[in-house]
Amino acid sequence: MKSVRLGNTDVQVSVLCLGAMYFGSSIDVSTSYQLLDQYLEAGGSFIDTANIYARWVPGYVGGESETLLGRWIQERKARSELFLASKVGFEMPGVERGLRAIQIEEECEKTLRRLKIDTIDLYYAHCDDRHTPMEKTMESFARLIKAGKVRYVGASNFLPWRLEEARWTSKAHRLPEYCCIQ
Repeated sequence: MKSVRLGNTDVQVSVLCLGAMYFGSSIDVSTSYQLLDQYLEAGGSFIDTANIYARWVPGYVGGESETLLGRWIQERKARSELFLASKVGFEMPGVERGLRAIQIEEECEKTLRRLKIDTIDLYYAHCDDRHTPMEKTMESFARLIKAGKVRYVGASNFLPWRLEEARWTSKAHRLPEYCCIQ
């Protein structure tokens, strides 16, 4: 599979990113594993999930996709072959919507545990939070990067002017910038 540069980084990822939204919920374990195995065999390396996947499916609360991926990665010993993206910000049982520092950092820890990894390659702000100062959100991401828990940060579901505000805030305060958008 071809690879492409990820956003404004020097990292190469597979041109096709595998979305794992329904793995472990609507898509059963066996089928999820088959899809993941086939993707890896085809040269895929970039997998996308989120802490909330798939809380809206009846009988599920969120975290199921990350949990399944964590088991699969561990069983296949595939961590070194993958670039893993997850997200934070949307609400789920016990977690409010938003990008407050405490929420970003607590949810990062939960994601790391579910994925059974030490570092998230790409951690997205899954939604905008106009109630939390952009500087506070970016400072939280900076702490995670400094601690080695996250390599890069991205943004998802942001309006263009808010992306520009995030870029300006990052530059003005010497904080990490969102490397890509979704």
